[in-house]
Amino acid sequence: MRRLTSPIGMQQGSELLFSDFENDGPMWAGDGPRETRHRIEFATPFLAPPAVMLSLSMWDMDKGTNSRVDISSDTVTGAGFWIVFRTWGDSRIARVRADWTAIGSLPDEETWDVP
Repeated sequence: MRRLTSPIGMQQGSELLFSDFENDGPMWAGDGPRETRHRIEFATPFLAPPAVMLSLSMWDMDKGTNSRVDISSDTVTGAGFWIVFRTWGDSRIARVRADWTAIGSLPDEETWDVP
């Protein structure tokens, strides 16, 4: 468990990761392992890497194939993180939107940095 002792902040967002059915992009027309990454920059940086939670808020899949989805965060820092979406096999994914929440320590104006 991580104990947060300074002020705690929360930031949220929603990102359309791709819409591949419009242009026969790799998530829709491809097969085998596929991955897309989307960079998120926090409006206000955290003191340390925050806890990041992701969810799929919209997914549009082809009904004729298996729905294989893996969504995760990568390289989380106080400044931001990457949303990573993966699929594989014959899955055909038209479009995906992900919602995210980051919770962590914020700078405290009352904290002194004494060398």
